[in-house]
Amino acid sequence: MAEAFTAGVKPGGLTDDTQIRILLCYLVKTAGSLTRDTLQGALLQEQLVNYFEFADALADVEKQQLVTKEEDGRYSITEKGSTVADTLALDLPRTVRESAIRAVMQIQSWRHKAAMNRAHVEEKDGSYTVWCAIGDLGSDVFRLQLAMPDKLTAETIKNNFTAHGSEIYSKVMDMLTQPSTEEDRPPVALL
Repeated sequence: MAEAFTAGVKPGGLTDDTQIRILLCYLVKTAGSLTRDTLQGALLQEQLVNYFEFADALADVEKQQLVTKEEDGRYSITEKGSTVADTLALDLPRTVRESAIRAVMQIQSWRHKAAMNRAHVEEKDGSYTVWCAIGDLGSDVFRLQLAMPDKLTAETIKNNFTAHGSEIYSKVMDMLTQPSTEEDRPPVALL
């Protein structure tokens, strides 16, 4: 049975609380102010730390005033924390530092896309509808509603729209605004 402080940590991950505190300082200094959810998601997704060790280390770095928690819930680095990150970050394995930064960037990128390319799934009587929208300047510039046969397909569509909504919009607009060919024009009798 795995010990509590190593459960969920892949080989090469961090189990030492001091190293975890250094990593937290490094992340907040390098990536800028971050929410607890982003820090937690990145480190747990990559299996770099155990949840309980993460929670304790985050409380410690805040208590030691290495980071401060802003009103919006984001953690910002302090001068003291910046010194810790600059001085001790190289004591952490390079793979851990790179993996953590990559995961933070991935989470931030996804959240940015999800803010612009919104999608959600509605289920009604066993039918699934995916509602997709792209917002700009406070209103939707594009909306799309798709009927899907099952929940798995609907969730896949939702996630793909979030990831690629801007590209989809661009392709639809290109198709709709290209000059028509003779084959595309309706017969004169229908005009």
